[in-house]
Amino acid sequence: MSGTGDWVSTSMPYLAPRAKGQDDAWAEEAASRGRRGTQRIVFAGELPAGEEAAALLGLTTGEPVVVRRRVIELDSEPCELIDTYYPVDIARGTPLAGTAKIRGGAVTLLAELGHVGVRVREDVTARLATDEERDILALSPGLPVLHLARQVLDGRDRPIQADLMVMPAHRQRLRYEMRIG
Repeated sequence: MSGTGDWVSTSMPYLAPRAKGQDDAWAEEAASRGRRGTQRIVFAGELPAGEEAAALLGLTTGEPVVVRRRVIELDSEPCELIDTYYPVDIARGTPLAGTAKIRGGAVTLLAELGHVGVRVREDVTARLATDEERDILALSPGLPVLHLARQVLDGRDRPIQADLMVMPAHRQRLRYEMRIG
């Protein structure tokens, strides 16, 4: 992917459970554009929550959370780094705590477990990539990234998922559509 904003991303397809037998939202979105979208799960398990993830999940820094770290690829090129966090009482002992792909995606599994997101908050900031992010995303020094922090809340306003995403700024354009009224 080269050029400015050659991939337009919207969050909605990634927040709704998939129908039985459907691919994950990323693979489907990429295929609809004649591309190949894949992901590598490079870590899954329990860790102490860092400050940002803890705040998004309404926890104290250091409390255990289940984390899934994924490198998202488009046509075999890394295009996003995503760390997804879940409260342990939701995810411990489920496929969310393992490195195997989840048929239909994590949002579908969460719904099957009785946890459906009904409200989402996203904050997007720009900053320079860290050394680790540059290595994973194959970026040149000095390039900015977009950092998207997403909080998914259920019908009782309980945080059930938090995502911290890093995307090369020069390869992304984020689109938000809202209905008023």
